[in-house]
Amino acid sequence: MEPVGFADDFASVLEDVPGHRSTIGCIIPAYNEEESIADVIEALLAQTRVPDVIHVVVNNSSDGTVRIASQYAGAHELSTELGDQFTEVFVHDIGKNPDKKVGALNYGYSLVEGYDYLLGVDGDTVADRQAVEHLENEAVSDSRIGGISAVYSIDDRPIRGIIPKFLIAGQRTQFAAFNMQNLLRGRNMAVLGGQFSIFSTAALRDVMKGNHQRTPWVKDSEVEDSLLSLQIKSAGYLTKISPFARADVGGMTTLRGYDAQQVKWTYGAIELMWPGQRGDTKGQPFHPNLRLRWLENFDMLTNLFVRFAFVVLLAGSLSIGAFVFSPVWLITPLVATLLNVRIAMTLATRTKRDVLFAALIFPAEIFMWIRMSHFVRSWTRFLSRRKVDNWAMQARAEKGGGSSHWLPLILLVVVVAAVTVIWLMLGPIVQSSILWVGWPIVGIVTVIQTVAMIFRLLRRQQGYKV
Repeated sequence: MEPVGFADDFASVLEDVPGHRSTIGCIIPAYNEEESIADVIEALLAQTRVPDVIHVVVNNSSDGTVRIASQYAGAHELSTELGDQFTEVFVHDIGKNPDKKVGALNYGYSLVEGYDYLLGVDGDTVADRQAVEHLENEAVSDSRIGGISAVYSIDDRPIRGIIPKFLIAGQRTQFAAFNMQNLLRGRNMAVLGGQFSIFSTAALRDVMKGNHQRTPWVKDSEVEDSLLSLQIKSAGYLTKISPFARADVGGMTTLRGYDAQQVKWTYGAIELMWPGQRGDTKGQPFHPNLRLRWLENFDMLTNLFVRFAFVVLLAGSLSIGAFVFSPVWLITPLVATLLNVRIAMTLATRTKRDVLFAALIFPAEIFMWIRMSHFVRSWTRFLSRRKVDNWAMQARAEKGGGSSHWLPLILLVVVVAAVTVIWLMLGPIVQSSILWVGWPIVGIVTVIQTVAMIFRLLRRQQGYKV
């Protein structure tokens, strides 16, 4: 089924519109989004700058997504702050699609390739009223821009339950830190996320030509949006993040779902940094869009080393009565807490829960251990060279299947048990020598980590809100 004619049909509608304006075709890839698709479409129809056409591309779904989305199908004449506007909503059920979201995106691209811009919106992302207007204004103002991302957060108001609230608070902080880092890097966005981003179709055509692709998105990557962002940058365009356009995305409310999502993202990012095992994921370690990725992985490695080594050395010191507490040890957790609180304070939709999550130390610390488990699993899976379908694993996890999120905990218990047995087998002199060498190493790494956090804590944030 080859979609044709939509761009030409809309061009005739614009003939009577006075003056010139850009055209925006919106694509919503939707997979089992019956709970959110109505809010997503209504938010788009309520925009001050309504997309000129909206295509909902439903793939591999078994719920009521098509039925609900079809209630909005058809032409819409809307009165907005920018004047009367026209749009039309189309719903495409492409059935079983082996390429999943990538296939839906490429199907959608074929519907809007004649437009000036492609607006990609996830099936669970609800945008603020002026989001499209802000994205379009900046995109039109600079022809060098190949794509612009909105600032993402998660609406925590409907969340119920202790674990879901805890996970959402952690994800809000995680998104806030990532968005702020990109804003402070000259608003150069490392990843034009599929949640809510606008792309120049001219840039997408250059990407396809330069990389000998038939479509903008390719299926041999775990992170299709990150790869496309790299390709847009390599084609000579800018990839930016808007300080004004905002959107709420769907968060993960279960440990199982969050684990699968984060492992897929981290695994995909590793493949971009280093040669992968699927298709032509050749790895581009020195690409400018990957600098933040390298920094994230180095930070996680440092966090993992410091925490694990501290626990091991502390237990070892206590076992032989060599533990001596020093107030200096409190400096690092204090600086980390202040940094977390500052990140929480930059949230545009900040709540008491966000501040308490950061200020109480333990919630943020527990969340860090969860993130470190994803880091370990992603690198272990990558280095094993075992071919896996992380898309399928995430889909299964979101449906409540799978138990691999417990593997890091099991591994931790095994490692702790092994270290304990080995420690008890060592003589007092060897134990003392290990402590004598280990504590200074951990101390040096901790000092460097603390200094880096102080610099981030004191860095001006230029009034940005995330």
